[in-house]
Amino acid sequence: MKRILLSILLSCSAVYAQQRKAPAYPLVAHDPYFSIWSSSDTLNAGTTKHWTGTNQSLTGMISVDGQVYSFLGKFEKVYQSILPSADEKPEPMSYTDSRPSSEWTNINFDDGNWKTALGPAGSEPSQAKTPWKKDEIWVRRVFNLDQISNNKLFLQIRHDDKATVFLNGKEIYSRPKLEGKFIYIPLDDEVKNILKKGKNVLAIYAVNTGGPSFLDAGLVEEPSGKDAVQIIDAQQKSMEFNATQTIYQFTAGKVDLTLTFTSPQLMDDLNLLSRPVTYISARMKSNDKLQHDVKLYFGASTTIATHTAFQPVVAKQYNSNSLSILKAGTVEQPMLKRAGDDVRIDWGYMYVAVPSDYKSIQSISTTADAPKSLLAKSSKDVKELTGEKLVLNTVVPVGKVGTIVKESTIMLGYDDVYSVQYFKTNLRPWWNINGQQTIEGQLALAFKDSKTILQKSAAFDKKLYNDAVKSGGEAYAQLCILGYRQAITAHKLVKSPDGEILFLSKENYSNGSIGTVDITYPSAPLFLVYNPELLKGMLNGIFYFSESGRWKKPYSAHDLGTYPLANGQTYGEDMPVEESGNMLILAAAIAKTEGNAAYAKKHWKTLSIWAEYLSEKGLDPENQLSTDDFAGHLARNANLSIKAIVALGGYGMMADMLGEKATGEKYTAMARNMARKWMELADAGDHYVLTFNDKNTWSQKYNLVWDKVLSLNLFPEEVYEKEVKYYLTKQQKYGLPLDSRKTYTKSDWIMWTATLASNRKDFEALVAPVYKYAIETPDRVPMSDWYETLDARRQNFTARSVVGGFYIKMLEDN
Repeated sequence: MKRILLSILLSCSAVYAQQRKAPAYPLVAHDPYFSIWSSSDTLNAGTTKHWTGTNQSLTGMISVDGQVYSFLGKFEKVYQSILPSADEKPEPMSYTDSRPSSEWTNINFDDGNWKTALGPAGSEPSQAKTPWKKDEIWVRRVFNLDQISNNKLFLQIRHDDKATVFLNGKEIYSRPKLEGKFIYIPLDDEVKNILKKGKNVLAIYAVNTGGPSFLDAGLVEEPSGKDAVQIIDAQQKSMEFNATQTIYQFTAGKVDLTLTFTSPQLMDDLNLLSRPVTYISARMKSNDKLQHDVKLYFGASTTIATHTAFQPVVAKQYNSNSLSILKAGTVEQPMLKRAGDDVRIDWGYMYVAVPSDYKSIQSISTTADAPKSLLAKSSKDVKELTGEKLVLNTVVPVGKVGTIVKESTIMLGYDDVYSVQYFKTNLRPWWNINGQQTIEGQLALAFKDSKTILQKSAAFDKKLYNDAVKSGGEAYAQLCILGYRQAITAHKLVKSPDGEILFLSKENYSNGSIGTVDITYPSAPLFLVYNPELLKGMLNGIFYFSESGRWKKPYSAHDLGTYPLANGQTYGEDMPVEESGNMLILAAAIAKTEGNAAYAKKHWKTLSIWAEYLSEKGLDPENQLSTDDFAGHLARNANLSIKAIVALGGYGMMADMLGEKATGEKYTAMARNMARKWMELADAGDHYVLTFNDKNTWSQKYNLVWDKVLSLNLFPEEVYEKEVKYYLTKQQKYGLPLDSRKTYTKSDWIMWTATLASNRKDFEALVAPVYKYAIETPDRVPMSDWYETLDARRQNFTARSVVGGFYIKMLEDN
């Protein structure tokens, strides 16, 4: 059946400007896969997305006396393929990696001696079927047209890195940088007239300038909007952004709407924390004191349960536990088959649930038909459907709404069945460790306890804000709020086959590693503040890796694999001083927080091996990577040396707590002696150096913060004071650069560096530009921790857990 585009007609009424509060706003926040964000300050201004930037559309509309208003998301455009991309349908392409003659873009060029394979092209076999191994590639896609329509024509393309595209010999596109997601380039009538009935060719020249390569392209058209549904944008009056809740206020004609997204990530209840259910609560009342007939619509795209938009899904509607439920998942169900960074889940099932007594109408439709679901006479009550890019539709007949608030709650859930693979064993999510629970049961429990949970979430949000303001001021509190859901959502909570808690991180938009130690290290303060058991869950896998004999080196591993496969380190290079120091410091932080070293005692042999390594290699590190590996190798790294010194001091502290007085005295004395030597090696007059061999350098000594937080007192306070005074002279518009090599920075390290300050004024002076970055960066994505201090541009990292490090000041105060 021909797909019809439904254009959304916007009203000409004014839309109030909204105050920017974040680069992007979490709506659904549970784990690295179940994570949906809004990238606009006005909720109905754009399509909601997964943190990777791929559309995962949530839509919401409200009918007031028959007039339809949009309050959540934008319906995705529907395109018809003329020449489908491989993302939709892999088709043969001719290609060569040797420079062809100048006629290669023409229709009648003979490409008979070129190679042929299915698209897309790329360097990674898991993502591409056409091997692209050299720097350059030339591609031809020949296709035939029976007729040429009057619809708008678009080039659909994704490329890494450079690409130039020709249609029947004429250049129609050229871009010198990568496009990591598909973009749709409108082609004007002059280009469209190049198309011919019969044979045509789309020819592409692409260049890989570094890293992996990728190329996929096609031609699509946008059908006319002759059957458009008239929808007016509701006016967003305000938004409130808290640790566990994102709250919007709308006016939809004669009705006011408060929409609250709650992902109840309360760390004192691990069963609740692990339950993959977000509440979407709608509270409605009239604003003219009259009664109005109201219906509420919520739509969820099945792309939430796919890696690519064109994976076939099966969806159905059913009833269970007094709930009306919609369920969808891929037909293929490739359980734990796909690993990597820019990856979305395509196994398990998504769920939309409402109480049966709402008398809701639930249906499944194509994307094009979804807006019709709110119109009763156009609604099709489809209960089961198989296809691509489907939408799960729920219409709640709210009834008459007057001055008394009416509330409807919709729940969005995800059952991944198995979450991660841990040394070849597939692990279920924490909420279903024994395999005896059902998602239907979790949804029913979630609704039963919804009032209490929402109240607890709101109370927690208020307390967190007040505590953060007291600790570091308003800008600091806002940054803590920004980091809360992001940090937790970058982890998955499971239990090991041996019964140990595992809280495994994904190194988002960095390299996709699972359980990375130098991601755990900056993330730790948040979890030390609210539940140290979760930090143990971040360390347990690394300890097991060594203690099981799988990792045989005398220092800590870097990671456990590539998410979601934790079968052993996959990162190409070790970070011996970095990771060993991290593990020792964090074990000491747990001991300090809990008031005992019981956790360290379990792993004392391993910690002792790492401490011995640091005693030999830590003071003046050789040329090796640190956590700031994006900046390259660095020999004689003064900040890395501090890490080793503080780690050894922490080891001495733990030994003393365990009653091993001689060992404690030995390592404490060793750390103090190393600190004195460090001050001599690093001294550059008014500051301390980046590397011991270059007095003309400087760097943030963020590792020093643990000497202060753990009260080790290895370094005199004048070291902190000298550094902070110097840092204040190096501030840029959006923060303190990482070091003297570049002007980019890391926000988590700035917060640690700021905590070295001895007074509130200096602390706030270092923190304020970081908050300025957060609310002014032009990159509307979940907060990046690596950015340029001159223009607030994201350098790469996105949605990483390291923003949990913002809580270091609260940890110190605790």
